[in-house]
Amino acid sequence: MVGVSYGGALALALGYCLGSIPFGLVLTKLAGAGDLRSIGSGNIGATNVLRTGRKGLAAATLVLDALKATLAIVLASWLFGPPTALAAAAGAILGHMYPVWLKFRGGKGVATYLGALIGLAWPAAIVFIVVWLAVAALLRYSSAAALAATVASPIAMAAIGEGGAAIVFAALSALLWFKHSANIGRLLNGSETKIGQKTQSGEQT
Repeated sequence: MVGVSYGGALALALGYCLGSIPFGLVLTKLAGAGDLRSIGSGNIGATNVLRTGRKGLAAATLVLDALKATLAIVLASWLFGPPTALAAAAGAILGHMYPVWLKFRGGKGVATYLGALIGLAWPAAIVFIVVWLAVAALLRYSSAAALAATVASPIAMAAIGEGGAAIVFAALSALLWFKHSANIGRLLNGSETKIGQKTQSGEQT
């Protein structure tokens, strides 16, 4: 078994490599739907895949973007030891947001964040899902739902005794909020697109 610090670095790298796989881009190209970066917002996440009109591809992107983080955690724990799981989770989220293959222009990280929670602390993942669904049902904004869920998740992790992970996920939540800065601006000025509402600008919600 490798040392914890060395194993953590390897786990971070493993997570980054898995997280940086742009499933949305790969699936849309394989399905003949074109280059996702030239569609809608140009984002590689499931929301933008949905703008191709291929609901199945969007669902597959959502699932794969989540599971790549879960897989990174499982593999890192097996290869380098359970203490490295958190590093793998962080690496996967960072890889999705800033993939080297796409000049560090990746997705906003919501699905991958959820997948990391599933692998690390499933009760916090349930809190994420419940908060997301509640806010989405109440306000009809997917961005607001994601932002609220990423605030609730670190709190839930701390509540179940995962203090160290809660701190890391609080930092990742802040990064996710930064990636949603344009959405936050539109939420504040009332121009954010609601769930199910067609957008004229094509900007990701």
